[in-house]
Amino acid sequence: MDRQQQEVNPNLINHLRSALGVLELDPSCQLYREVVTICDYFENPGFRIAVFGPFNYGKSTLLNALLGKRTLPIDLIPTTGAAIHVRYGTELSSQITLTDGTEIKEKGTELLKQYAILDNDRCMRSDVASVTVYCSHPFLQTGVEFLDLPGTNDQQAQDTLVREQLLTADLVIQVLDCRQLMTLGERENLRDWLLDRGIETVVFVVNFLNLLAAEDQKEVYHRLRFVAESFRAQLPPNVSNLYRVDALPALRARLKGDTAAAQTTGLATFESALQSIVTAQQEKTEIRLPRVVAIAAQLQQALEAKIEEVSTEITACQEKHHAKLELKQKAQKLIQQGFSASVSDFQSWLYLPKLLERYQSEIALALQRGTFSTQETGQFQQEVRTYQQAIVDWVTKACEFFDQESSTELAIDFLEAPQVELPKPPPTSQQSSNVAPVAVATGIGWVLGGPVGAAVVGGASYVLKKSRQKPQPQDSETISPPQQVAQVYEEAAKEYLTEFSTTAFPTLEQYEETVAKIINFPVTTEPLKMTAQDHQLQLLQTLLANLLV
Repeated sequence: MDRQQQEVNPNLINHLRSALGVLELDPSCQLYREVVTICDYFENPGFRIAVFGPFNYGKSTLLNALLGKRTLPIDLIPTTGAAIHVRYGTELSSQITLTDGTEIKEKGTELLKQYAILDNDRCMRSDVASVTVYCSHPFLQTGVEFLDLPGTNDQQAQDTLVREQLLTADLVIQVLDCRQLMTLGERENLRDWLLDRGIETVVFVVNFLNLLAAEDQKEVYHRLRFVAESFRAQLPPNVSNLYRVDALPALRARLKGDTAAAQTTGLATFESALQSIVTAQQEKTEIRLPRVVAIAAQLQQALEAKIEEVSTEITACQEKHHAKLELKQKAQKLIQQGFSASVSDFQSWLYLPKLLERYQSEIALALQRGTFSTQETGQFQQEVRTYQQAIVDWVTKACEFFDQESSTELAIDFLEAPQVELPKPPPTSQQSSNVAPVAVATGIGWVLGGPVGAAVVGGASYVLKKSRQKPQPQDSETISPPQQVAQVYEEAAKEYLTEFSTTAFPTLEQYEETVAKIINFPVTTEPLKMTAQDHQLQLLQTLLANLLV
């Protein structure tokens, strides 16, 4: 990210806030809190000086010495349990803001004992949102604000608060104990909490040097000078980043009004340096920009991770869409093939020569025996319904698979039983005695030479009439009456099957045409419509581009 470009980008903070909203981070997570903190800090017109270090290093004592009075709590145990803002006010007073928005104001600093110190378990109060002390000090009247932070090596909750509040400081005073020169924890905090987060305006104040012998003081200060010079502080020219201040003697001298004694503690030199830093840093963009850039880099990483996550979801959705499309295409092919095969099978079954070969004799015999209704509703109808159902099943599958509706039924009607007109009975003669038993045996009743009635089964009805010429008596070619009867029933069965086949074929053909739009439903390859994920991806990419500009 180009720093010069960032300096002329007035919308940077808005971009940070927008990115934070789109990422939908947990408000309690570190990144969320730090982005909000840095945005608020960047828009704050004041100059904030934070005092930072482990507990019992004399941070509050140093601030009290700078203010010239016992304003902040001092003890030998870690007492500061909140970030205490010290701002200008016409009189010394305290204000506590609770998490529910309640504000408590009182003169003096007695409120701090109730709300701003650690409890017996050395924990901070969870109901306190902010603590502010107002003090009538000339330095504060220039727009400077001090921030007294809790100790850093006591409780995790305090460390989290300190880490967050450091982002809001224009200048960080890191208090060191000369008796414990830059512990491992301090070096790690210097790197992780300050340098890596773009906080470069840091001065070191070494405390308790007055407790060492003169020779030890020189050696310790020399070692501290080496540490301080290795830190690339962004300070005005000719301003050092290392100062000696004996905090407690300085406070005592200030409370007594002993200016000469205060001079020997190093307090006056440090105050002069603070004045120079504040005066020189009129344009605070240079101070604040590095940490804004650092937090923006973290947001970029979060945006990139979110973009990858959403892109993966979109890709999975597209793959699912394509897989569904391929499945539909395969299913359609199977349905079309199955439907065509079932129709072909039924057409083959309806082919008249096959029908006659399979059913003519059976139907003729059933007609002759008077059992046609049973025969037709039995195996014949069952086979028709089987073929019919096989065809309809494919259409049903197509309707279900492609979300189509079909009210069309494949209606194959069965015909009424043929009315058979038998040949007239021969004249009463010797031969009639031979005919009668046959007629009776076959269940045929002669009623004045009229036709034998049959039960009505189907929709269409017709009467089969065969005009027959009485054959001339010829010995070798004479057909017996039973044979004549059998021929009549054979013809009736043939006519029935012919009529059934003739009416079924067009019915089947019409059904094919009707359901063609279902069986051949167009499976399009149109792309997915824009989804909420697509819009989210576009927004994330836009926000990322804004942060990169």
